[in-house]
Amino acid sequence: MSEPRLCVPVKSGACALTLRLFRTAAGRRTAVAFTSPLKLAKVLGPGQPWVLLTAPALRSMVAELDVAGIVTDPAGTMRPRAEQVS
Repeated sequence: MSEPRLCVPVKSGACALTLRLFRTAAGRRTAVAFTSPLKLAKVLGPGQPWVLLTAPALRSMVAELDVAGIVTDPAGTMRPRAEQVS
């Protein structure tokens, strides 16, 4: 059986998409993932870009980033990313 895919929030970088990391209540960086696009949109809004990744792929991507862990389907309130003003 193949690994289930997770919806992982991303942001646009200069040349590519990058993972969007968050902070825990204690201030540690963490990655988040959602088990469905609907759950992601409910927490982060419908305009939040995302990609599909497996849990092992996401763990591999954050392994060297001093990330506290991966939170799946967080239900708490998260602030939307500030819009850039030109």
